Amino acid sequence: MSIPRALTIAGSDSGGGAGIQADLKTFAALGVYGMSAITAVTAQNTVGVKAVAELDPTLVSQQIQAVVVDIGVDAVKCGMLANTGIIRQVALDLANLQLSNVVVDPVMVAKSGDRLLRDDAIDALINTILPMALVVTPNLQEAAALTGREVSTTKHMKDAAVQIHAFGPRHVVIKGGHLPDNPMDILYDGRTFIEYPGERLDTPHTHGTGCTFSSAIAAGLARGLQVAEAVQQAKDFVAKAIRQGLPLGRGHGPLHHFHHLYELAGWVWRV
Repeated sequence: MSIPRALTIAGSDSGGGAGIQADLKTFAALGVYGMSAITAVTAQNTVGVKAVAELDPTLVSQQIQAVVVDIGVDAVKCGMLANTGIIRQVALDLANLQLSNVVVDPVMVAKSGDRLLRDDAIDALINTILPMALVVTPNLQEAAALTGREVSTTKHMKDAAVQIHAFGPRHVVIKGGHLPDNPMDILYDGRTFIEYPGERLDTPHTHGTGCTFSSAIAAGLARGLQVAEAVQQAKDFVAKAIRQGLPLGRGHGPLHHFHHLYELAGWVWRV
């Protein structure tokens, strides 16, 4: 039996709750060997992003090629790509290395509201990365930025999914965590919609939710799941990780990626 392998191409979160740190934890929790290509280093915690240093696109490319050529990759998660230069280089590498099962989380703004993608890079993301995606996972705010329209209802979500699908990705998941009522995620494959209803959880421990969701989808794909199954697995995993979120920091606390292992060990957090 081969070991499923997944690569995250994303930014580093020094607080450990989002970015490549969340992605690698998710891969490990779901039985997938994780690798990383860092695009940017952030000085970040549960309160906000203090500083960002974007890496040279050549170094990002070298990281990708190093792991693909030697170890191999069954699925790719693209998160914070930061700027146009990195986006174009990553798109080139995805094509040249013939990487498949690409999940794109169009990271634009951190949970704290800090910008993580330059405004002039949105067109590059739409034109070069999205056409290569098997799945793209924008939240309501990101869907609005990609489409130029308001996205605040389930009807808006479906309209946005159709528009984003026209950019080239084979599947679009619009995340409805910021809907006014109970959260609802919607998957669109160009023909049909699948709705994934959820429960509103009253907790501040939601840092890294989007990163975890997209990397959980990538983990499912790496293990051979179909897209709809991978999305359901990801939604279930994130809901449990939020429900047992870690009481750390003064802002948006992180999810608990290894909640199932802690349960088995009998370790219980007391807030």
